[in-house]
Amino acid sequence: GCSLMSITIERLNSQFRKELSKLLTFEAKGDNLSSVTITEVRVTRDLSFATIFYIVPEYLKGKIDNSLERAKGYLRSELAHRVQCRKMPELIFKYDEALEYGNHINSILNNLNIPTEEE
Repeated sequence: GCSLMSITIERLNSQFRKELSKLLTFEAKGDNLSSVTITEVRVTRDLSFATIFYIVPEYLKGKIDNSLERAKGYLRSELAHRVQCRKMPELIFKYDEALEYGNHINSILNNLNIPTEEE
């Protein structure tokens, strides 16, 4: 049924996120890959693609794309060993603009020093 499918996809999303985070932090050989934070993974229903949303420190923005591209094959084959999945999706890396936007909004709000109820 449909609900089972969405549970499976949810589980894959979180497994991919967990394993990729470990791989990038400890094992991937590449410039600054350990500074990459995976914020979310979205696997398509047919398992064709896994879109991996990430953020990096400001100084690496725009510089990390090539490292991620180069590491893609390695990451994909490692994931194949670690995650039970009928078919290993293509990995697509996307900078997480939404999260950055959210953080940006938060920092603006924090800087406004709006007194909260507790004060």
